[in-house]
Amino acid sequence: MAQILATYIALPGTTAEAFEHWHEVLGGELKMQKYGDTPMPGMPFEPDPNAVAHVTLDLPGGHLAGGDAMDDETYNIEGSAYSLLYQVDTVEDAQAIIDKFVAAGGRVGMPFEQAPWGDHYGQVFDKFGVMWALNVPAAQ
Repeated sequence: MAQILATYIALPGTTAEAFEHWHEVLGGELKMQKYGDTPMPGMPFEPDPNAVAHVTLDLPGGHLAGGDAMDDETYNIEGSAYSLLYQVDTVEDAQAIIDKFVAAGGRVGMPFEQAPWGDHYGQVFDKFGVMWALNVPAAQ
């Protein structure tokens, strides 16, 4: 089995909605398991059966994973603590992703434009407060 590094995000009760939204915007393959889907005897806590136990979104070039945060976990979501860098092939693809996030209630954090280092780069916060940095490498 190949080794894979995936980004893991625990959101405060909005994980299912967030991953479904990201799947809609980015595509890929979504797999989700809620605590109520499979009995888990011996759990050290009593989870909400509708809470996400584990979810994955497999995208070309990467993976996102996550689950709902437990009650005693608190997060300040919007900011740089939850930020994802997504490199895509074309300026048009990146702009389309940004437009979808904004249309669904997100906001631009940094305009998407040519950066001083030559790439096209910009940031958008989705409606869950997660920052997506979009990057398109400069033509070689």
